[in-house]
Amino acid sequence: MANTDLPTRSFTKSLSLSDSTAIVIGSMIGSGIFIVSADMSRLLGSPGWLLIAWLLTGFMTLTAALSYGELAAMFPRAGGQYVYLREAFNPMVGFLYGWTLFLVIQTGTIAAVAVAFGKFTGVLIPWFSENNILLHIGKFKLNSSQLLAVIMVLFLTVMNSRGIRTGKAIQNVFTIAKASALISLIALGLLFFRNPEAHKLNSEIFWNVTQAGGIAELTGIALIAAFASAMVGSLFSSDAWNNITFTAGEVINPKRNIPLSLFFGTLIVTIIYILVNIVYLETIPLRGAADAASAFGRGIQFATNDRIGTAAMSIILGESAAVVMAIFIMISTFGCNNGLILAGARVYYAMAQDGLFFRSVGNLNSNNVPGKALWLQCLWASLLCLSGTYGQLLDYVVFTVLIFYILTIAGIFVLRRKMPDAERPYKAFGYPVIPLMYIVSALTISFCLLLFKPDYTWPGFIIVAIGIPVYFFWKKLER
Repeated sequence: MANTDLPTRSFTKSLSLSDSTAIVIGSMIGSGIFIVSADMSRLLGSPGWLLIAWLLTGFMTLTAALSYGELAAMFPRAGGQYVYLREAFNPMVGFLYGWTLFLVIQTGTIAAVAVAFGKFTGVLIPWFSENNILLHIGKFKLNSSQLLAVIMVLFLTVMNSRGIRTGKAIQNVFTIAKASALISLIALGLLFFRNPEAHKLNSEIFWNVTQAGGIAELTGIALIAAFASAMVGSLFSSDAWNNITFTAGEVINPKRNIPLSLFFGTLIVTIIYILVNIVYLETIPLRGAADAASAFGRGIQFATNDRIGTAAMSIILGESAAVVMAIFIMISTFGCNNGLILAGARVYYAMAQDGLFFRSVGNLNSNNVPGKALWLQCLWASLLCLSGTYGQLLDYVVFTVLIFYILTIAGIFVLRRKMPDAERPYKAFGYPVIPLMYIVSALTISFCLLLFKPDYTWPGFIIVAIGIPVYFFWKKLER
């Protein structure tokens, strides 16, 4: 039963096409692009297959975004993917997505991004360090980096509680800044600082798939397992593009602007990500030795702390690279978290409106934003920052995130039969072929993860399954 005794405040239509595109781009680009290629390189050991993994990730992201456009145009209201799953299947499926989003996906990502901000701030201000313990009670330790992470989440929550115009202003500024920084890195790496020796070394092993420390070239099932495992990093770095659908109630002409922003945003990020990886391969050899003295010798595989962005920048700028890259990542993570914090609260608001979350979360504050949803999200994300478990939790739900994407795109087929006469201002591009291609690709990767990486799959199932009794609890409470 929907929550009917709420104030009559309504969302402010303030997000233009450019604002919406900035939310897509800004939410996608965090710190992943500067880090995950190192682990992917250890798993694949091949420049060609590393680029194929990023290309396939980009293809899947684009096809999913093009498919989501139909759903966004059909249901232009706050909650986005939660609403699509509820309408295509049933309220419980929608709730399980919202439950997992709140418990781990959105808040865990916010925590991870905030802690990354704290770590890289430590490059500029050494006081912010994981080794600077401020409080130690039993097994609980609070370090200065975690403290800064919590302060960041609090600050952005305060700013977004002041209204959508404040939130979008922050998003626009930081999205432009981070995109400009990445484009500068691409221009420098491709036009002025290409390393002929790195190019030669990478060309010689371009399609030779050998894991770090391995002897034999990977083929058959071993190659499939390595490729699927490697894509965990690229898929997670390309996630959160769907966040704009959560804010549909605040988008001007959402039936047009949400599908367009999904397309433009994911296309721009895909191109940037692929070009950045080409820069890595043109400046540093993919293979290296963990005990080498230089960034060039360690290669992409063994970049210090997996900070391949810093390693590449050190080849380009020398000693100042660490500081420049720290500033890049601070800008990137700050803008990323603003988009995540802004968008996530709208899902919990929609759930409360349906009687599936705390009733007060379904209220808008005097600035016409879901203030209590923002603060509840802030509280849980801050606790995850302090607990230090966010990274492990996010590993657990990578598989689950893919399953929810598959279900949502399958929902297009369900709704075409269930609601054949519904207005569809935008129809999924290439239907049914393009949506089916995404479903097949995502199912293949999910099956490989289920088979070869059970540590990434079963815990995610358990988190979702716990939501089933919680759903019936909320239904009973509402009655």
